[in-house]
Amino acid sequence: MFIPLHDINPLRRIEVPIVTYALIFACTVIFVVFQSGYVVEANRASIAGFSMIPAELRLNVGLRQNFYMIPESLTVVTYMFLHGGWMHLIGNMLFLWVFGDNVEDAMGHVRFLVFYLAAGVAGGLAHMLSVPDSTIPLVGASGAIAGVVAAYLILHPRVKLWVLVLGRIPLKISAMWALGAWAAFQVIMLLVASDHTTAWWAHIGGFVAGAALVPFMRKPGVPLFDQDLPAKPPDLRTS
Repeated sequence: MFIPLHDINPLRRIEVPIVTYALIFACTVIFVVFQSGYVVEANRASIAGFSMIPAELRLNVGLRQNFYMIPESLTVVTYMFLHGGWMHLIGNMLFLWVFGDNVEDAMGHVRFLVFYLAAGVAGGLAHMLSVPDSTIPLVGASGAIAGVVAAYLILHPRVKLWVLVLGRIPLKISAMWALGAWAAFQVIMLLVASDHTTAWWAHIGGFVAGAALVPFMRKPGVPLFDQDLPAKPPDLRTS
């Protein structure tokens, strides 16, 4: 649909978005070291031990066998630090890079980390409720990223973004249109997609959680909907 490249939205309350950087670093290191096959051959074990499996989380039916590593309830957190491939990782981390810093700026470091994890958990649980008997492992930060997108949309709908449309057309557009279209696309794909390899309900669950949480998790005094931006100046006519 589109690839976010850059937003014109400087930080106002923090100097460095350390949590955003730390999340990107953690996901990237985990993928490179344990999943890519370049360092150790541990992709199968990583997914078997730390992914979220709806049927296993709901019923604890023993699907992990020799790969049981952590309590099943913790997989609603660990699954979001694994990815299904390079493009899956890069896509999620690019969204987090562009939008995460400003959401962290609005919430502060600790609140943003709690927010991110909560959105990811909500996405995982929404997926589980949609396919409660599924034995297919769920991996990826998409639910958490969807929460970040929702928060950014509510905080900064008027901010301008540079995006790459259809993978090749650079376009400067407001966040309201770009991220609103992204959200609509998730709903459309949920209704019409025959490709079940993407957990669309995880995206929806994370987005709804992010939208619900951001009014309460922002710092005191942080406005919603860019209410602190100056109004558009009137058009001028010259003679």
